[in-house]
Amino acid sequence: MKRAKPIMGSLRLLKSHHLARSLHFQVTPLPHFPHCFSSLYANHAFCRCDFLSNHQNMHFSTRPSSLLDLIVANEWSEELEKEVHKLCPRPPHETVLYILKKLEKCPLKALDFFNWVRGRDGFDSSASLYGLMLRILGRKETMKEFWVLIKRMCDEGYELEKETFLTIVSGFGKEKMTGEAVALTQLFSKMIKESATDVAVKGVVEVVLVSDWSDVVEKKLGEMEISLSENLMVRILRDLKGRPLKALGFFRWVSDHRGFKHSVITYNAIARILGREETIEKFWEMIEEMKNVGHDMDIDTYIKLSRWFQKSKMMDDAVKLYEFMMDGPYKPSVQDCSGLLRKISLSSTPDLNLVFRVVKKYEATGHSLSKAVYDGIHRSLTSVGRFDEAEKILDNMKNAGYEPDNITYSQLVYGLCKARQFDEACKVLDEMETIGCVPDIKTWTILIQGYCYAGEVDEALKCFTKMLEKNCDADADLLEILVNALCGKRRVDGAYTLLVEMVDKARLRPWQATYKDLISKLLGERKLDEALYLLRMMKKHNFPPFAEPFVEFISKYGTVDDAKELLSALTVKQYPSSSAYAHILQSFIREGRQSEAQDLLYKCPHHIRNHSDIVKLFGSSKNSSSCNQKKNNSSLSKDSKSSGISLAKD
Repeated sequence: MKRAKPIMGSLRLLKSHHLARSLHFQVTPLPHFPHCFSSLYANHAFCRCDFLSNHQNMHFSTRPSSLLDLIVANEWSEELEKEVHKLCPRPPHETVLYILKKLEKCPLKALDFFNWVRGRDGFDSSASLYGLMLRILGRKETMKEFWVLIKRMCDEGYELEKETFLTIVSGFGKEKMTGEAVALTQLFSKMIKESATDVAVKGVVEVVLVSDWSDVVEKKLGEMEISLSENLMVRILRDLKGRPLKALGFFRWVSDHRGFKHSVITYNAIARILGREETIEKFWEMIEEMKNVGHDMDIDTYIKLSRWFQKSKMMDDAVKLYEFMMDGPYKPSVQDCSGLLRKISLSSTPDLNLVFRVVKKYEATGHSLSKAVYDGIHRSLTSVGRFDEAEKILDNMKNAGYEPDNITYSQLVYGLCKARQFDEACKVLDEMETIGCVPDIKTWTILIQGYCYAGEVDEALKCFTKMLEKNCDADADLLEILVNALCGKRRVDGAYTLLVEMVDKARLRPWQATYKDLISKLLGERKLDEALYLLRMMKKHNFPPFAEPFVEFISKYGTVDDAKELLSALTVKQYPSSSAYAHILQSFIREGRQSEAQDLLYKCPHHIRNHSDIVKLFGSSKNSSSCNQKKNNSSLSKDSKSSGISLAKD
C-alpha cells in the first residue's frame, strides 16, 4: 500500500477554506445582469414553496465536501484512514453515496473508501450503495473487483436493481465485453426467480395489491409474521412501485402499527416511488417530512428523480428539486445546473422564470457563472425571441472572460430561424467568419434546418451549396434533413439526385433510415429503377437488405425481369437466399399472378427449384391447378360425347 504525503497541513487548509466559503456565502451579491434582465430575475427569484426557502438543515453542512477533498487529495493509506475517521467517525449513508458518486472516475479509491465504511461499527449497507459501487467498477480494468463485490452483495442478501443491471450491461455492450454481459444477465435472471419465490415479500405484495387500502388489508397484514428490516422494506416498496399510493399505504402502516422506524434508506426509497406526476403532491409532503425528521435526500435519488422529472417534462418540479438539494449538504454538480438550463431551453417555449430560479440558486451557493451557464441563459432568451437581452448576456459573458463560440452563435441562429428572421441568421454566420469563429457543421445545419422547417427548401439548398463552397463537409444528419424536406415538397427526384451525388462525390454514408424512407417514396411514385439503385448502395454500405416494399410493389405492378433485378440486388454471395425467392414467388401467387410465378420459377437456379419450401409452395399450387384442369377436361369430354351423339343422329 502506498504511503500518503503528510496530510495534517492539508486538513487545516481544508478547514480554513470551507470557513472562508461559508463566510463568502453570506455576502455573495446578486448576479450582474443587465437592467432589463435583472428586473425579471428579481421578480421571479423567490417563486418557490415556503418549505424550500426555510430548509436550513445544516447539521452536516461542510463535512461531505471536506471529507471528499481530503480523500481526493491523498493516496489511500492507513494514515488517511485515521484522518478520515477523525473528521467523520461514522459517515451517514447519504454522505457515503455522495462521496462514491464524486469518486466515479477513481474506481479503486472509491472501493477503498467503501470497504473502509463497511468496516465501521453500526454502519448498514444498502442495495443503493452496492448498486452505485458496481456501476463504478463495471469496466474492463476492475472486472475482478466487480465480481468479488457482486458475490459479497448476494451473500449479504441484497439484490441488483433492474435499472443498475441495465446500465451496467449497456456499458459492457459498448466495451464489447460480451462474456461479462452474458454472465451478469444470467445472474440477474437467477436473482429475479429467487426474489419471486421470497415468501415474505410475495406475501405482503399480494395482500397489498389485491384491493384498495382498507381495514381488511391492514388486518391481513397484521396477521402475517413479518420480520421487518431496511432491506426487506426496500424490496417490498420496489415491488409496489407501480402502485405508488399502495406503497405509501404500506410505508405508513409499518410505522403506525408495527413501530418500524423509517431510516434515510427507506425514506429515499419511498421518495423515488412517489416522484410521479399523479403523486407529486404526496412526494413533496414526504420530502418535507423527511427533512423534519433529520434525513437528507441522497445524491443518487436526486439524480434519478431529476432525470425522470426532466424526461416527463415536469420542469417546475425538476427546478424545485434542484433548489431543495442546493440548500442542503449534498449539492448537485456544476454540470447539473447547465444540464437543467439546457433542458429548460429545449422546450418549445422556455419558461424564463425557471431559468432565473436555477441561476439564482446556483450563484447563491457561491458559484460564479460558467460558460455553460451563460450559454443556458442565452439559449433560453434567444429561443423566445428576446434578442436584445440575449445580446447583453453575451456582453456579460465576454466581460467574465468567456468568448462566444460555435455553441453560442448556433443558439442565436436557432432563435433567429425560429422567429423567421433568416436574413439576420445568415448575417450571424458572416459575422462569425470576420471574427475568426468559423461556422461548423452544427451551425450550418441549424440554419439549413430552419429554412426547411419554414418550407423554404430552395433557400436551404442555396445555404447547403454555400456551406460546401466554404469547405465544410456535410454529414448524414444534414443529408437526412434535406432529403426529408425535398420529399415533403413532393420533389422525390431531387432528393434522389442529392443523395446519390453526396454518396458518389462526397463519399458520405447516409443513415439507414434515410435510405429506407427515400426508397419507399420512390416506389410510391413507381420509380423502381431508382429505388433498386439505392438498394444496391445500401448493400455497399453494409446495411441489411430492405426487400419488403420492393416485393409488395413488384408482386402488384412489376415483371419477372423486375423480380430478377431485385433478387440480384439482394444477392450477398453467389445467389440470394431461398427465403428471398420464396417470398417473391409467394407474393406473385397471392396477387393471383400464377403465370409470373411459374416463369420466375423456371428461371431460378436448380437448387432453388428443388428446395423443400419452393416445392411445397408450387406443389399446392399445382394440385389446385391440376384439379381445375381435370374438371375442365371432364366437362370438355362430356360435351364432346354429347356432341358426337347428336351428330350421329343427325
